[in-house]
Amino acid sequence: MNHDSETLIIGAGPFGLGLAAYLQNRQHDFRLVGYPMEFWKRHMPAGMLLRSGVEWHLDPDNQWTIERFLTERGESTEQLEPLPLELYLAYCEWFIRQTQLPIQETYVTQLSRNGAGFRATLADGSNLEARQVVVATGFYSYSHVPDSVSELIPVARLRHTRDANDLAAYRDKRVLIVGGRQSAFEWAALLREAGAARVDLSYRHDTPQFTVSDWSWVEALVTGMVDQPGWFRRLSSEEKEVQRLRLWTEGRLKLEPWLAERIFRPEVHLHPRTQVRAVSEKPGGLSVTLDSGEELAVDEVIAATGYQVDIRRLPFLSESLLTELEITNGFPVLDEGFQSNVTGLYFSSFPAGQAFGPFFGFTIGVRAASRILGAVLNGE
Repeated sequence: MNHDSETLIIGAGPFGLGLAAYLQNRQHDFRLVGYPMEFWKRHMPAGMLLRSGVEWHLDPDNQWTIERFLTERGESTEQLEPLPLELYLAYCEWFIRQTQLPIQETYVTQLSRNGAGFRATLADGSNLEARQVVVATGFYSYSHVPDSVSELIPVARLRHTRDANDLAAYRDKRVLIVGGRQSAFEWAALLREAGAARVDLSYRHDTPQFTVSDWSWVEALVTGMVDQPGWFRRLSSEEKEVQRLRLWTEGRLKLEPWLAERIFRPEVHLHPRTQVRAVSEKPGGLSVTLDSGEELAVDEVIAATGYQVDIRRLPFLSESLLTELEITNGFPVLDEGFQSNVTGLYFSSFPAGQAFGPFFGFTIGVRAASRILGAVLNGE
């Protein structure tokens, strides 16, 4: 059975939910397909603390905010920083209830052209047709493990952080984490607290500083893009690099100070300025040699090596769409309204980072993206 709509939103994470709320408030005809906050629920570990602040809420109309959610629960923002993952997910569920968003909980298995519009085939075999489509999927398809790691570590012993969120499975295990940014250190802390026997971290750079990150400048910058959506693309290459470096400094060159006391424990061992050089299988585990000469006895390896956009890895884009789609450095080429060169096909969230700046890999970009894109879709 076919169901027609003006706009199809694929993905029910923060960017999809924010956009849907904007469109619903303006009586726009849309369909939202996906499992609400699935990546956050299934691929982030329990007990995780978020770097985002309480002001990074989802509502582009600023009605259903995290502060309002906390007030209704009788809690203050001062008591809840850093923000626990579980509380953020509770906020998202509350947001969905308050906005009464109609979410079709299934997967799009293929998206293809259909005349002047698009046809989405769903997991149950049914089709949904729309004049325009927004791909608002997040990080899942873009997990990155460098060849230098994947070619050395046996597949059965290696997991990306995306797939290493069941921390109880590492109890009494010796775990090597490859990577040295926030996620690597937080996984190390959580693994130790979950009962891992030993946690080693190997990373190529110096140990980042445990100090408070300053995100205050980002919100004003991203909010300003609502009125100047082409701001980032009009910067020179040097000016773009300045913005990337500034965000990199806050997000990658610093570790949250609340991690320090959880890291500097006897079970956690840091190996800065090192890489894995050789791996051999031994009875009951692995012998890992670092280029520093250190040898580690390891049961499991976790790659905290981040995510890299390659739009070709989205499993539901048809071959014909991919052939037509203009792609640079793995990112879709977008105009100032988030539209690709394929008329009617838009991309939000992480894949919009090249066109709009790296801020759109963070939830702080949700409201700005929803307002810019929503106005375009709604013909405002």
